[in-house]
Amino acid sequence: MSLFNFGKRKEETSSCCCSGNCDAKSMEKTENAKTKGASVRVLGSGCAKCNQLETATKAALEQLGMDTTIDHVTDFSQIAAYGVMTTPALVVDGKVVSYGKVLKPEEVVKILQNAR
Repeated sequence: MSLFNFGKRKEETSSCCCSGNCDAKSMEKTENAKTKGASVRVLGSGCAKCNQLETATKAALEQLGMDTTIDHVTDFSQIAAYGVMTTPALVVDGKVVSYGKVLKPEEVVKILQNAR
């Protein structure tokens, strides 16, 4: 066993936030979705809390008279590409604005007003 590794190169690590557990196709899809803008996404596995956040977000969008189309992302490699480790999470225009809690419709309205 050697204490020093002279002459050995460090292995290059990927810049992926999920430690390389995702493929190039899903990463490209997520990057395109991030830069697309003007969108609202709920990130989560589809559990009860994720569905509650989606319902609250729909109610907030209706209150504001905005388009009520919401993307619900359940693919963990895409969720990890946003840097989110705790779901549910809310993404507005490619930026994570909330994670780890279920927001009330009033809270989502404030977030949407500030984000747009």
